[in-house]
Amino acid sequence: MSVELLRRLCATPGVPGREEALRELVVAELQDYADDIRIDAMGNVIARRHGTGAQPRTLMLAAHMDEIAFLVRAIHKEGFLYFHPLGGFDPRTLVAQRVKIYGRRVLDGVIGIKATHLTTPEERSKVIPLEELFIDVGLPADEVKELVSIGDPITLERELIEMGNFYTGKALDNRVGLYVMVEAFKRYRQSPDTVYAVATVQEEVGLRGARTAAFGLDPHLGIAIDVTIAADTPGMEEHQYCTRLGHGVAIKLVDSYSISHPALVRFLRQIAEQEAIPHQLEILPRGGTDAAAMQLSRAGIPVCTISIPNRYTHSVVECVHKADVEAAIQLLCRFLERSGEFQG
Repeated sequence: MSVELLRRLCATPGVPGREEALRELVVAELQDYADDIRIDAMGNVIARRHGTGAQPRTLMLAAHMDEIAFLVRAIHKEGFLYFHPLGGFDPRTLVAQRVKIYGRRVLDGVIGIKATHLTTPEERSKVIPLEELFIDVGLPADEVKELVSIGDPITLERELIEMGNFYTGKALDNRVGLYVMVEAFKRYRQSPDTVYAVATVQEEVGLRGARTAAFGLDPHLGIAIDVTIAADTPGMEEHQYCTRLGHGVAIKLVDSYSISHPALVRFLRQIAEQEAIPHQLEILPRGGTDAAAMQLSRAGIPVCTISIPNRYTHSVVECVHKADVEAAIQLLCRFLERSGEFQG
C-alpha cells in the first residue's frame, strides 16, 4: 500500500463543486493504467479499461472525490468569516479547528469561539449552532476583504498520520474509498468486462456526479466504494456497531438510499470466502452512497457498495484500519477479475 498516495489524496482540497485540484491528482494516477480517460461536464473523472471477454458488459465503479466543506457566507466588519456548510456537519466537532480558505491566495484560519473565561455555565453546556461559528484568519478586515470573496471554498485542516494499526485524519470519507478504487484499477490483471472507474463529484450534497455519470455510461452493474460507520466504541451496544475496525472490508446490504442486489451481495461474499479476504456484512441505518444514484439510473441496474469501516466519520480524526483498506482493495480486484462469473 502507498500511504503517501493516501496522504496526498487527503491533503488535496475537494470541496463539492470545486474538485479540480483533486481531479488533476486522480487523472495523473490513473492515466498510465487506463485505455482512455476523460472528464465529463459535471467534472467526474471517467477512466476505462476494455474487457477481454467475447461480449463484455460494462461495470461502473464509483468513489466520490468531494469532502464535507464550507463556502464563505459573509465577511464581518472586523474581518471574521461566517460560513455555509456543504455536507453533514456535527457542530460539536468544529470548535477550535483549523481551516484553509481558498481565496486569492490560500489562507490559514481557525474556527473561533467566545473565551471560556467569559462564558456562563449554561453557555459552556450548550452546543454552538453552526451558523454562529466564525473563522479568524489573523488579518485586518481590509486585507481580508481584498483576499476573500463570498463563495470561496473552505476545508478543514488535519494531516493524515499512522496511529497504531490505523490511518487517521480528515476527509478519509471518501479519500480512502477513492484510494481503494485507484489501487484496484492499477492492480487487477484483466477483466472479461469493460471497467469504468469513476471518481465522482458532489456526492456529499446529493449523489449528483454519480447520477449523471451513470446515465451517460448506462452500465450493466455498479459498485460504489465508500466508508461506512464503525461505532465499535465505549458507550455503544454491540448491536449498534454497524461494523468493526480490523474485521475486514464491509459488504453493504442496505442503507437509507439503496438496497444492494442480493445476487451481487452473494457473489461478493463468495469471492471473499474463496479468496480468504476478511469481510463483514453491513446494514447502515442512516446515510447512503453513490450506489443509490447508479441503481436508479435509466431503467435501473444491480448495485452494491464495498465499504471501509470508519470511526468518527465527518470529523478531522476519522480512523480506518490498515488491514480493512487492503481487504477492500483485494475484494475489488478479485471481483473485477472474476466478474464474468456473475450472472445475477
